[in-house]
Amino acid sequence: MTDQERNVEVVRRYLRTFVTKDLAELRAVVDEDVLIYGSGTPVRGRHHVEGAVASPGLTVLDQEIVEIFAAGDRVVVSLAQTYRRDATGATAVQSACKMYRLDGDRIVQFWGEQDLFGLLRGLGMLPDGPIGF
Repeated sequence: MTDQERNVEVVRRYLRTFVTKDLAELRAVVDEDVLIYGSGTPVRGRHHVEGAVASPGLTVLDQEIVEIFAAGDRVVVSLAQTYRRDATGATAVQSACKMYRLDGDRIVQFWGEQDLFGLLRGLGMLPDGPIGF
């Protein structure tokens, strides 16, 4: 297996934890001091990811990796996840694009954006009408 194939497999294992909620698997593939970039201020620490995976009231029912590409120590993924809001049973699909940097067999840094607005609207947590600014 090449380094790039191994990196892709590590990212696939990580992404599966959002469906399985397997925190032991998450700890095996994500560095404790992972640096995370996204909307807002960058944060450091695997506990941020653990909180997202174990989010109460929101369940990932399905995950589709649309595209995955590895180059050197980086892996880029576009994906769609189907969520269920447990309180209401409402479901919605959220798209995302993420980039991971690996060191050995662990994710040490990642960047990404996901359609949070669309997810919240789809789950009935935001109004369907226009939002005034």
